[in-house]
Amino acid sequence: MSTRVRDLGRRSTGLMEEFKKFALRGNVMDLAVGFIVGAAFTTVVRSLVDDIIMPPIGLLIGGLDFSQLFILLRAGTPAPPYATVAQAQEAGAVTMNVGLFLNNLISFIIVAFAVFLMVRALASLQRKEEEQPEAATKPCPYCFTTIDGRATRCPECTSELPEAAPAAVGGES
Repeated sequence: MSTRVRDLGRRSTGLMEEFKKFALRGNVMDLAVGFIVGAAFTTVVRSLVDDIIMPPIGLLIGGLDFSQLFILLRAGTPAPPYATVAQAQEAGAVTMNVGLFLNNLISFIIVAFAVFLMVRALASLQRKEEEQPEAATKPCPYCFTTIDGRATRCPECTSELPEAAPAAVGGES
């Protein structure tokens, strides 16, 4: 019985070590940071939609509060009218919450657009990195050190290097 307990203890210690290595890898930490930033960003977008965008739109439409826009599918007890979604739900009414859906839809569009802009910026940076040509190098004919292709003297052995013929421009020889 005691050997079984010891074996189980060794296996669980190995499992914990493996989990610790997994959890502390860079990708997992990046994912955790991204998740936290995403949650904070979602809160900001929700406030932008609910507190900044929707009130002026509601005023333009005649003072309508979109978060309280709903369609009554079945009345509850007491009977309608219900001024808010909360009142309808307390009465046990079945509602289709169109205004909340519109708020969530606008939030989604804002988040999707922000993600699009971020991906576009990252793709632009990657293209710029790919477009930069690598500096041409050449070996020193005396000490065989790799040096910049534009060098006229080797920085390692200080030998003067023979001039290379200029590269043809535009396919001319």
